[in-house]
Amino acid sequence: MAEFAVSLVVEKLTNLLTQQASYMDGVSRKIVQLRNELRWMQSFIKDADTKQEENDLMQQWVNDVRDVAYETEEVIETYVSKAAARSTFDLVTKPFHLYKVGKEIESIRMRIREISGRRNAYGVERNSRGEGRGVNDRLRWWRQPSPHVEEDDIIELVEDTKALLTQLTSMESRRRVVSVVGMGGLGKTTLAKRLYNHNDVKNHFDCRAWIYVSKEFRRRDILQGIVTDVNALNRVEMDVLEKLKEEDLLKKLHEFLEERRYLVVLDDVWSMEVWDCLEKAFPSGKTGSKVMLTTRNKEVALHADGEGIPHEPRILTENESLQLFCKKAFHGINSLPRELNKLGKDMVMRCGGLPLAVVVLGGFLSRKSKSTEEWHRVFRNITWHLTKGQDRIATILSLSYNDLPSHLKSCFLYLGLFPEDVSVQTKKLIHLWIAEGFLPQEGEETAEGVAEKCLNELIDRCMIQVVRLNSLGRVKTVRIHDLLRDLAISQGREEIFLEIHHGNKAEQSETISTKSRRHAIHSRYDRYVFLKKFAPHLRSLLFFNREYNVDVERNRMKIGFIEKKLNVIYKNFKLLRVLDMEGVRVVSLPDTIGSLIQLRYLGLRKTNLEEELPLSMGNLQNLQTLDLRYSCFLKRIPNVIWKMVDLRHLLLYTPFDSPDSGHLRMDTLCNLQSLPYIETGNWINNGGLANMTSLRQLGIDGLSRQQVTSVISMMERLQDIQSLSLSLTEQEMFPILTGLSYCEHLQKLCFYGRIEKLPDPQEFPPNLIKLTLHNSELQRDSITKLERLPNLEMLVLGDGSYNWREMVFSSESFPKLEILKLHLLKELEDWIVEEKAMPKLKHLVINRCEKLKQIPDGLKLATTLKELEIVGMPVEFEYRLRTKDFFEFKNTPSIKSTTDMLAIGNLIPESIFSYLLATKASNIDHLSKKKEFNN
Repeated sequence: MAEFAVSLVVEKLTNLLTQQASYMDGVSRKIVQLRNELRWMQSFIKDADTKQEENDLMQQWVNDVRDVAYETEEVIETYVSKAAARSTFDLVTKPFHLYKVGKEIESIRMRIREISGRRNAYGVERNSRGEGRGVNDRLRWWRQPSPHVEEDDIIELVEDTKALLTQLTSMESRRRVVSVVGMGGLGKTTLAKRLYNHNDVKNHFDCRAWIYVSKEFRRRDILQGIVTDVNALNRVEMDVLEKLKEEDLLKKLHEFLEERRYLVVLDDVWSMEVWDCLEKAFPSGKTGSKVMLTTRNKEVALHADGEGIPHEPRILTENESLQLFCKKAFHGINSLPRELNKLGKDMVMRCGGLPLAVVVLGGFLSRKSKSTEEWHRVFRNITWHLTKGQDRIATILSLSYNDLPSHLKSCFLYLGLFPEDVSVQTKKLIHLWIAEGFLPQEGEETAEGVAEKCLNELIDRCMIQVVRLNSLGRVKTVRIHDLLRDLAISQGREEIFLEIHHGNKAEQSETISTKSRRHAIHSRYDRYVFLKKFAPHLRSLLFFNREYNVDVERNRMKIGFIEKKLNVIYKNFKLLRVLDMEGVRVVSLPDTIGSLIQLRYLGLRKTNLEEELPLSMGNLQNLQTLDLRYSCFLKRIPNVIWKMVDLRHLLLYTPFDSPDSGHLRMDTLCNLQSLPYIETGNWINNGGLANMTSLRQLGIDGLSRQQVTSVISMMERLQDIQSLSLSLTEQEMFPILTGLSYCEHLQKLCFYGRIEKLPDPQEFPPNLIKLTLHNSELQRDSITKLERLPNLEMLVLGDGSYNWREMVFSSESFPKLEILKLHLLKELEDWIVEEKAMPKLKHLVINRCEKLKQIPDGLKLATTLKELEIVGMPVEFEYRLRTKDFFEFKNTPSIKSTTDMLAIGNLIPESIFSYLLATKASNIDHLSKKKEFNN
């Protein structure tokens, strides 16, 4: 970490000399000398960084180097901030500030000389081969393959799975609790997730929900998560979900579950209090309903269900441990090379059968040379005889952390700022890493590309876990195991990298370092007052409080109090680079926010801003990411965005009431990469769009036919565009959509509005993967064009996109299609799928296609179809699905329907309805047995 801190400062000083030369007149020579001395020190620091664990004196020397690097950064950035805050330095103030910064630089140089003098005393010698090894390490890092995001490298515990599967699918008349109990790292969550996604479980329950709980739980967040997963609210209620009172949420959830067979998984429950405050939400429901807990505390499990027998997963056998280790260390190979056989077995045996220890050790060694000398060195460095149980895991985790390159250490430690068990959006994480300056510059690779490789590297090393993939299989959200998070927090505090504030529930140490550079607020808003003392050192401030009071008057009082406390931030944190206020309820931002000129990331998502943003935001010329999504009451954005010339991601979209953005001047935003939503305006033809040559994601709303023509004509200039969404006004029609074939990198395309004529296949972007159409009113022959798109993997036909009675997918059509979604095709009655159509289809969704009679016969023998999802379909369709079709879908393991059988019970004869209710479960059970027999 000290190495990384020094390298960042050296880079900043170099940039300062070239980009801010006008401010440095008079001290540039001293800055050059300071940079050269830091460069000289940098040549020793890498070797010292690796030795500090073994030597207290060495650790002190490394800490001294890190501190002087931080001090240098602070002095230079403070000076630049003061200089940039004035239009010019007058003859009186400029000499004073130059003299002051000169003295400070000279003081730092004296400290560097003192630190360098102690180098020999601490045994820090320059490794002549160190530089070459670092280059090789970097090359090896860049050549790593993409991560295997699916959990195909776990060991299936057949007995554990079978025992829990029996409990989950049993048909007791009252709701039961199934518990998985064990120490951290034993694989409780992995086992529960495997069961949750088991086909028998999917088919057994009407609805399911998975919620991470953790130590610092909030009942409201848990209830919202369950409500969302099981679709307990209608569209109107979902739009105002956050404004519903907590008790109303609980009541609605209880009423919804009461008529269904449900499964709710509460992962990582730490206390009986969690169960006590949630129990009322879980009615007995239909026969066979279950709640599943994973916990480290057996008393919690017995408290939730005294009649149940908590299941404790066994530790892995030696052979199972070895099999799992080989999969991680050798990327899927199931055996050890002969020369490493004994050594590998010795290391695996010392893991004590704990899956997390085996996985992390395997991931660690996958990056090492497969030589006996290297493996012997690793084995010697782990003090096995001193560790057991959780301490053994901690030792292995520390070993993996110490092996990370310095920039990856920073990326990993940053995850410690997020609350326990939270799912982190990868796009947001990448933007934060970039804003912090953690990433090395590699050739012409964009910072976002480097960050994605860092993310994949941490996944490969098993330091973070994939939670969710997007529709095209890319990592969408990640999380960090709580034991690894504990490591990130403890190591981050030791290196004055981060602090976390929990108010009276202090997760942090009793004494908080005032030098820590990144702070996360997990406490009540009234704890903000303490922040002022961290002002000189703070670089990042992230809020994770989701408190919300529905009482308008009380909420207004709270908001007023919050805004006063936040003024402390704007006035004092002049060097702040990241400010993420997501979920902090504020009405307005003061003019003083414009003084945060070092800011790179400003997150205002879900802040409920009402008043117009201050014009002073135009001062934030270093800003890279501005997130205004879901700022529901913000009506207008001031026309100062054009001043933010470094802006890379402008996120304006909100599904409720979008702020007025069409008037913005945009022609200076040459670095902009993400603009997922903006209103149409003169900015399109006034140089705005044409100059956005770095754009990768673009969405424009309210276009006229003529404006669409203008946008498409400019696509040839936007060579890097990957995602494009165009939405028309109601009365308009898309012109002939030719001109997109030049966009070789365009993978996602979305059209909202009538299309006069669909382009021929060769006129589409050649590498199009995802196509979404809404209100398109396609011509009858349009499907014959779409089905010939060679690389299409996902097709969404939305409301009004196809208004014909019959739709035919011909033989050998859609050669690469994996996901098909049909939404609100209200005229569709007959859908014909010919033989060999969609040979790779995996996931099919049919949503409210009210006239569709049945699922095409051509799909019933499909061997690739893994999941069929039916939403809001008519009674006859549902009846056929649950009887005749169920038995004919021989190769589809998961068939999910969210049609409420009780709600439609009055629409069909009582005798038929009774039959449906009686056979709904038995059909599924019988089907499962039939599949077992066939297999």
